[in-house]
Amino acid sequence: MARILSETDIGILKTLAPECEGLLCSGSGVPYRSILPPLANHYSKDAADFLRRIKMLSMYELEYLIRLILSGEESLGCVPFDYMTLFVENVSERMGEEVAAKVKKTYENSECPA
Repeated sequence: MARILSETDIGILKTLAPECEGLLCSGSGVPYRSILPPLANHYSKDAADFLRRIKMLSMYELEYLIRLILSGEESLGCVPFDYMTLFVENVSERMGEEVAAKVKKTYENSECPA
């Protein structure tokens, strides 16, 4: 479900990717509609860098992002599999296996898991 990023979303994206200067996908020219796909595909150098950035999320920000994921508002499509695996592992460590399993299932059901 495409959405317009809220101020909270933009704040989280800027925290995770301080080098983010605009909110347009460089490939398509379309405004970002989620946080994780641009973080993974445009700002993270590799999976380890993605994980380093994800670990910067406060518990409030992580819970907020999980709510968006589970409601279908945060797209997980096109987030590379290895990046998503690290995200799910981090969710498991911080929020428990049950929440991580829900996130993993949502990813598996997304429009284009890599």
